[in-house]
Amino acid sequence: MSNCNHHSGHLTRREFFSTTGMGFGGLALGALLNPASSLGATIEGNGGSGGILGQPHFAPRAKRVIFLHQSGAPSQLDLFDHKPLLNTMNGEDLPPSVRGGQRLTGMSAGQSNFPLAGSIFGFKQYGESATWMSELMPHTAKVVDDLCFIRSMHTEAINHDPAITFIQTGSQLAGRPSIGSWLHYGLGSNNENLPAFIVLVTKNKGGQPLYARLWGNGFLESRFQGVQFRAGKDPVLFLNNPDGFDTQDRRKMLDYLKSLHELEMETTGDASLRSRIAQYEMAYRMQTSVPEVLDLSDEPDYIFDMYGPDSRDPGSFAANCLLARRLAEKDVRFIQLYHQGWDQHLNLPGGIRQQSLETDQASAALITDLKQRGLLNDTLVIWGGEFGRTAYSQGKLTIDNYGRDHHPRCFTIWMAGAGVKAGFSYGETDDFGYNVVADPVHVHDFQATLMHLLGIDHERLTFKHQGRRFRLTDVHGHVVREILS
Repeated sequence: MSNCNHHSGHLTRREFFSTTGMGFGGLALGALLNPASSLGATIEGNGGSGGILGQPHFAPRAKRVIFLHQSGAPSQLDLFDHKPLLNTMNGEDLPPSVRGGQRLTGMSAGQSNFPLAGSIFGFKQYGESATWMSELMPHTAKVVDDLCFIRSMHTEAINHDPAITFIQTGSQLAGRPSIGSWLHYGLGSNNENLPAFIVLVTKNKGGQPLYARLWGNGFLESRFQGVQFRAGKDPVLFLNNPDGFDTQDRRKMLDYLKSLHELEMETTGDASLRSRIAQYEMAYRMQTSVPEVLDLSDEPDYIFDMYGPDSRDPGSFAANCLLARRLAEKDVRFIQLYHQGWDQHLNLPGGIRQQSLETDQASAALITDLKQRGLLNDTLVIWGGEFGRTAYSQGKLTIDNYGRDHHPRCFTIWMAGAGVKAGFSYGETDDFGYNVVADPVHVHDFQATLMHLLGIDHERLTFKHQGRRFRLTDVHGHVVREILS
């Protein structure tokens, strides 16, 4: 074969780049002039940058999600699910017909009886929707007509770690991608300078441990994992340049590193290197964008007053709620807040009173703040834990003290904003608050509905791993259309 014929069929790497240099130059210029469009993004149309779907399956109602996860499982019976019969029968044993042989945790399985515990907190109806709410949530009560309550949530998981893993990843076993990772994988990002999936954890809180795998990418590429923002001088670990190393030095280092990774990709075909390059580049852009979004100096005093005094304390739940609103303004796709400490097996009245003080005002302020800025129309806000609490007391029941064990059969969450009915309650539990008697909503149903609001058919967003196609909702789940506006 002549050299001419050989080169007509195959180009060397050097020849390829020399003959396509103008093309790459055009791409580079396009990226500078309009980075989003050069990546195939559809910012206004919610298509996002880099999503496997290219565009949603159908018109989305929500552009973004703020998930206020209350780790440890708040007692629905002391906050949202009013059961006066428990007060009437306070101290009497839970009827065996109600329990129905349900599985118990090891913490209360040894009890000789299960005394019903009525809530010591007062309940009233609020708003035009006449929704029952506990006195523990006075601020949330003021925005009750903006909320959609699901009182019939249920799960198979009876212990914290599998339950929180289930609601965040769709599986009780570790290793699956989290909700935010699925959304980033499917829809991509609407902001090239911030991660599509950001995690905020309330500082200095005890309770059930939280693991990074709860916002992990599982078997998806590592670039889809959540990025945790922390309080303090290093909000994102390893983001700042080391001493004596400036921005230009970092740029040169990243350029050389990218070249090395591209050479390695040519040799090995390792696709994970693309994610590594993308993450390095995101970190470089975040050096400017993160300090900007974390700088609250431009927030007026009335905003801090709305969120409460803790909002001036970085890393508190209130400060994280305010930061979540700022991230929503930047079109971050999925913003996950975790607040620990709701696991009140004993001494529930004192514990839940403190937890409510820490979360009630800021949660309500977030709804009000998003609404006044026009962001609630396309932002879905979710508040809830991983399961509920029992109608009976764990341990000794007294006039002013009791505890509640884990209860997977029913619990309450609320949602607000894009695409859900406002001032609406769905589902019903029995008079004991022990079993769902109308309109059950499984965790996979909740996840399917969340994805539907973002324009995703939960059965069609899949990833093939180890010979099987996986999805967030595993093998079942349906959209709860009755709560959609």
